[in-house]
Amino acid sequence: MKIAFFVYEYPPAVVGGLGTYAQYITRELVRQGHDVTVLAMNKGDLKTREVLQGVEVHRSIGVDATNVFPSLVLEELRYWGSFFNDIFVYNILSASKFINQLINREEMRFDVVAVHDWLSAIAGLVVDNQTNLPVVFHVHSTEWGRRADGGSPTVLHLEWEMQLKADRVLTVSQAMRDDLVRHNWQGSKISVVWNGVDPQVYDPDRVSHEEVEELRQGYGIAPDEIMLLFVGRLTWVKGVRNLVQALPEVLRDYPKVKLVILGKGEEQRDISELASRLGIADHVITRYEFVSEAERITHYAASDLCVFPSVYEPFGIVSLEAMSLRKPLIVGANGVVGFREQVVPSGPDQNGLHVDGNSPVDIAWGIKTALKDSELLRVWGIKGRERVQKLFTWEQVAKQTANLYQEVSEKKRSGNP
Repeated sequence: MKIAFFVYEYPPAVVGGLGTYAQYITRELVRQGHDVTVLAMNKGDLKTREVLQGVEVHRSIGVDATNVFPSLVLEELRYWGSFFNDIFVYNILSASKFINQLINREEMRFDVVAVHDWLSAIAGLVVDNQTNLPVVFHVHSTEWGRRADGGSPTVLHLEWEMQLKADRVLTVSQAMRDDLVRHNWQGSKISVVWNGVDPQVYDPDRVSHEEVEELRQGYGIAPDEIMLLFVGRLTWVKGVRNLVQALPEVLRDYPKVKLVILGKGEEQRDISELASRLGIADHVITRYEFVSEAERITHYAASDLCVFPSVYEPFGIVSLEAMSLRKPLIVGANGVVGFREQVVPSGPDQNGLHVDGNSPVDIAWGIKTALKDSELLRVWGIKGRERVQKLFTWEQVAKQTANLYQEVSEKKRSGNP
């Protein structure tokens, strides 16, 4: 199949889980024999066209119209600064290039158009308006879930319009599908395909003991101390402040615990101030930055227990990364959280525990319960990697996604709804 892939972030410009997903699935689709064209963001410092591991990537260079938009857009968008300008221009230029250059050049041979989240919804709507190509809307998260205040009316509108126009909606977990249906999205149009991880890249046997020891020593973590690890954006939905609030209770029973927080976001100052107020600053190590994939892998390998107490996490690739590196997990499982579909909390396949990410008390319970038995943690880690290899490889994800694309394409050509 020939697939067009509209996605806001793509390597080397990756800032979160969406970029990681786009990177791996497009390359795997190509490996399986499909032709993939990506249309991604460009702030002016990237090539306008290149081929990366078989994936053709187009990035139209954006322009600055920030002094034009205030007279044209809703009051809400005037406070977005350059962000709305960048999003809008990326979508329009990418859709225009796709319709006027790529389709004409390829004589309309694209089989399907994949549009990822609201960040590419404008392009998706334009393509739907201008062509008869089938459009699949990938929903990795929603505005109402990300924002405690209900979210931006503009973003909510784009999400709603895109799901109406799309031939199929593809989302990342059953938890997310249920939430979309609760918000009156058409359930018969929504399919679920989990995300994945590459167990050959996230392989604990490929990480050197020297790198692990160097990382722990760099953070001042002694061999007899326990390293808890959080990786992710520092925003309220990740539950990281609740994790910091849980730490004093953990330290009462396990005084040699240290928590490493790896990531950046709007809660950075809150996290540091909270650790100081609680008197646990010596046990909380913060590194407020996005690091390379290789360094992230070393962090997982160096940890004893990974804790991701999200309160809204439609999927959460970080848990798969940790599982693939044989790490036991404590994960949030209340609300719209896909972690509960990855982490088994009991029985012979157990690889971690579920907690309420809204409750520091429950998070502390989960950590303390896990730390009671180091041998059990080792077994959980083994079970986690086995589960990844069985259910969560990119090969499986790409096959399921391609089958869905094929089904949508065939229905569109036949004229079936």
